[in-house]
Amino acid sequence: MSGLIHPTAIVDSKAEIGVGVTIGPYSVIGPDVIIGDRCELMSHVVVTGHTVMGSANRVFPFTSIGQIPQDLKYHGESSQVIIGNNNQIRENVTINAGTEGGGMITRLGDHNLLMAYTHIAHDCLLGNNIVLANCSTLAGHVEVDDQAIIGGLSAIQQFVRIGSLAMIGGMSGVTKDVPPFCLVAGGYRSGLSGLNLVGLKRKGYNLEQIGHLKEVYRILLQEKGKRAEQLLQAEAILKDGDEVGRSLVEFVRTAKRGLTTHRRDS
Repeated sequence: MSGLIHPTAIVDSKAEIGVGVTIGPYSVIGPDVIIGDRCELMSHVVVTGHTVMGSANRVFPFTSIGQIPQDLKYHGESSQVIIGNNNQIRENVTINAGTEGGGMITRLGDHNLLMAYTHIAHDCLLGNNIVLANCSTLAGHVEVDDQAIIGGLSAIQQFVRIGSLAMIGGMSGVTKDVPPFCLVAGGYRSGLSGLNLVGLKRKGYNLEQIGHLKEVYRILLQEKGKRAEQLLQAEAILKDGDEVGRSLVEFVRTAKRGLTTHRRDS
């Protein structure tokens, strides 16, 4: 193993440390931890529990990964934190292990940015290319799909799912599922305020695709009516190859927590 482990760091002899890993001053690595190649752990980082970390992750000072969950139902089960590759985990981030009631795993994918003071609770499942801004908080069992952005000081209630390319405004309280491609306006018990048009354009969706998605959004999330009838109406206007519209329809169909819908005053 090449790399640099500071003499003040405490690394258990049973921990598996990859090639080219840097571990900074006063960091503590537990016996059941696996850290992949080229990871950089700065000073005062704690990685414990049954934690598996992929390659090329950067972990900033005072971060804690793999501690037992803040769940009173937890009774010592050997649950995990699994982290992918190329993530930036900034200062004072906390990522807790899973529980028996949630699949035993808290998972973070690849190329994510977790800004300072963010919290990922037990059994959360996060995809790839996600941004959690400063002090945003995920309660237990939250799912966040690829490319979503969660604004600073936001709180996501347990079991909520955030769809792909959704954008949550800062200081939002989210208690229901947020469909993909949608914007949530900041504020307590926030509602949708339309589509994430900037994000869609940046990802290469053309005006025709976006215009059609607006119509699907209007039917499913803006108009009043029975959900089953809205789903039939939205499906009827889907075109062949319209994967964006279809993914929105399927998200609405499978929502378990209830849906965040369009604010009537926006």
